[in-house]
Amino acid sequence: MNRKYEPPKGVTVASAPDALVTGCSSGIGKATAFALAEAGFTTWATARRPETLADLAAAGCRVLPLDVTDEHSRAAAVATVEAEHGHVSVLVNNAGYSQPGAIEETPLEAYRAQFEVNVFGLVRMCQLVLPAMRAAGEGTIVNLGSGAGLVAPPLSSAYSMSKYSLEALSDSLRFETRRFGVRTVLIQASAVKTSFTDTLERLTPEQSPDGPYAKVTANVLGFARREGERGISPERVAQVVLRAVRSPHPHPRYKIGSQTRVALVARRALGDRAWDATMARLVRAV
Repeated sequence: MNRKYEPPKGVTVASAPDALVTGCSSGIGKATAFALAEAGFTTWATARRPETLADLAAAGCRVLPLDVTDEHSRAAAVATVEAEHGHVSVLVNNAGYSQPGAIEETPLEAYRAQFEVNVFGLVRMCQLVLPAMRAAGEGTIVNLGSGAGLVAPPLSSAYSMSKYSLEALSDSLRFETRRFGVRTVLIQASAVKTSFTDTLERLTPEQSPDGPYAKVTANVLGFARREGERGISPERVAQVVLRAVRSPHPHPRYKIGSQTRVALVARRALGDRAWDATMARLVRAV
């Protein structure tokens, strides 16, 4: 059982703190909303389709529709939380997906859509909550990054580009807002056991069986599914998020799982040529 929330030292909270979590229909978002609610947060669980949040509502979460790519939806969700609490105490930017595909075969519109959700929607959510956080003198923003933001897997240019972006964004945001009492945390998770790979396969651009990237695409998707099947649980990530938001001095980054701990070190140690050869063997692209 999680212990109840205790505010960071020097911060006075008159009532249960609130947390706004994006992308709660499944996976990390759902697990995080459950964990925060159990720990005593007034948890606002959101998703594009709020009907997917019935189990979270039954667990005591407040549910809201939120499409991070729609300005009216974003502003309405933040305004609802601020009307009740004055400001968003914790924002967990979890909403996101992966767009796979070879660069030659992935439409430019797919790249734009990837960034609208994973980057621009996240940036706008930060912009919307920050004025009230600054006025209150406290707040925590948690951005869900990925091991793909450290080392780019094959055929993941769109997703990896979006997650690399969160590395820079989180560094800048942490520096800009810390003097106002607003903390920024970046979660760098390894492959997670979720429906993520199902979405991966659904979004892979169509190609002919004898196309130039057909074999490597099939191998990469198979590799991704195997990694997902033996990946870390969403609940493990949720517990790290909970630990970060309850800490008076959270780490700027939390690496979760062996992939994020080992891959970057191996990438730097091997160098470009040896790393390319290693990845080619892993996905049988030779």
